[in-house]
Amino acid sequence: MPAITTNDLKNGITLELDNGLFTVVEFQHVKPGKGGAFVRTKIRNLRNGAVIDRTFNAGIRVEQAILDKNDMQFLYRDGDDYIFMDTGTYDQVTVAPSSLGDAANYLTENMTAIIAFHNDTIVSVEIPASVELTVAETEPGIQGDRVSGARKPATLETGLVLQVPLFINIGDKIKVDTRSGDYITRV
Repeated sequence: MPAITTNDLKNGITLELDNGLFTVVEFQHVKPGKGGAFVRTKIRNLRNGAVIDRTFNAGIRVEQAILDKNDMQFLYRDGDDYIFMDTGTYDQVTVAPSSLGDAANYLTENMTAIIAFHNDTIVSVEIPASVELTVAETEPGIQGDRVSGARKPATLETGLVLQVPLFINIGDKIKVDTRSGDYITRV
């Protein structure tokens, strides 16, 4: 692990601290009139996604974690596990649903994701900001029920259930925001 000083911190750098792997979300170098300088940071835990505030003295050494990011194509599900293929080497990797987190709700066959590894352990999965999914099941909209912003539940091809407008029918392709899980538009 390369050691860097807190003066070298940048947004997006991954650090290996005493209690896990963290990505720097935001940092600020502060030099008060009295006393020594320090670095105030917001860091995101890569295991559970929690964002915490942490302050470091300026110039202390921290361990930078090196992540291997690979473009992986989702092939299929094998029971509960997900099978991905490295697009560069064509090696197949089995991924547990717990490693994918919320990304599992949006994966369709042949979709490409960026998977980050640290010491051969999956740390994070990045998928596009929006995906197109097909509506597998929903109730028909009631004629005349056109209240502004009326919604109904719809089950998508991946099993995700979300609220959609009344005009959406079974078989429609819709665009979904993967960050919030909200309906965007019909495709």
